[in-house]
Amino acid sequence: MNYIGSKFSILDFIDETIEDFVKPQNNNLVLCDIFSGTAAVGKYFKRKGYTIISNDIEYYSYITTKHFIENNSDITFLKLKKQGIEDIFKYLNTLEGKKGFIYNNYSIGGTKGKEFERQYFSDSNALKIDAIRMCIEEWKGKRLIDENEYCFLITSLIESADKVANTASVYEAFLKKLKRSAEKEIVLEPVEILKTNNNRKNVVYNKDCNELIKEISGDILYLDPPYNNRKYDTNYHMLETIALYDNPAIKGKTGVRCETTKKSKYCIKKEATGALEELIKNANFKYILLSYNDEGIIPIEEIKKIMLKYGKYKCYGRKHRRFKADRNRDYIKNFTIEYIHCLEKNLDSNIE
Repeated sequence: MNYIGSKFSILDFIDETIEDFVKPQNNNLVLCDIFSGTAAVGKYFKRKGYTIISNDIEYYSYITTKHFIENNSDITFLKLKKQGIEDIFKYLNTLEGKKGFIYNNYSIGGTKGKEFERQYFSDSNALKIDAIRMCIEEWKGKRLIDENEYCFLITSLIESADKVANTASVYEAFLKKLKRSAEKEIVLEPVEILKTNNNRKNVVYNKDCNELIKEISGDILYLDPPYNNRKYDTNYHMLETIALYDNPAIKGKTGVRCETTKKSKYCIKKEATGALEELIKNANFKYILLSYNDEGIIPIEEIKKIMLKYGKYKCYGRKHRRFKADRNRDYIKNFTIEYIHCLEKNLDSNIE
């Protein structure tokens, strides 16, 4: 999935930074990825044997991260007549399409003649997404699937639907004509089940990070907050609606959700610096690593100033190809400098 700010391409940089700054003697450490997004960082360090705490305020991120980070064994579907992943996915892929919320609001067939005609999905794919989503919810309501199986299925649907979405990359807008990938029939494919050999208890939260930080502790806190005023609740509203399937009130040409409760302080220039310092101040973690590039709304010197208040500071940098949501748009530059700001926190201090 193309995702704004994903750290998939710099996982080696993050790992190298931890090796140099933290100098872990083994992987028997607790790492918290408190802005998890697509769970790229959490998945990477789960594979390495770390105990993982993950969090994201967006529900679609929470449900997908919950699958990748918490699920650690085979998915069996023992309560369903058709057991085993292959049979379950074959059944879901052969469901007859249904006119549900996605079709009625985000396809040409469902919005024809309405105030806003939208085409996030082809008609047939929108019908299929609704049918699969309704079936999963029915199974959950009848307690035929457990939480692990539910997260696995929703994550599979989100990633499969994203592959046939009629967008340039994010869901802030749709394309006027169906692109080639959007014309393809959606095929529900199972996502990876990331199994590890240890029995560590990984946990995922769906909370405001500045509130959650007061409740958790560990060894390494990895921070990857939004860098600018792009709103994830707008850019990925479609994934949120597929995940929740809550028939939300929507508005405007793009059909974004009307809710406004998830706007991050880290996207607001006047509030981002204060939010970051509050987070660092309340963190009960020995090591704090902050990914933040040279175009972020918090100045680099301000980050350094904050971290030096709480302990030993060091900064690492690497040139990184910038994310481009629209390939037809001209960008001032093709690369940014990705910084990882590191703090070895003095946990004994009580700095106000």
